[in-house]
Amino acid sequence: MANNKSAEKRVRQIEVRTERNRAAKSRIKTLQKKALAAAGEGNNEEARKVFSEFTAAVDKATKKNIFQANKAANMKSRTNKAIKPA
Repeated sequence: MANNKSAEKRVRQIEVRTERNRAAKSRIKTLQKKALAAAGEGNNEEARKVFSEFTAAVDKATKKNIFQANKAANMKSRTNKAIKPA
């Protein structure tokens, strides 16, 4: 447990950041699933639209250091590869 004011503040900051990061990751996972589902149904236009949103969200999360750059690139690449044949 935190023993001084600065440690207590750090605990509060970590809680806020953890919640923010969790929300961003959840949104990204949802967008990825939507893109893959649309591609699976053969709805190529919808898949491309959602993939564009997904890419923007991943880039934004990478900019905020939620994801490391290579992980973001791998996520985008794998998702694009999965929806490309559709």
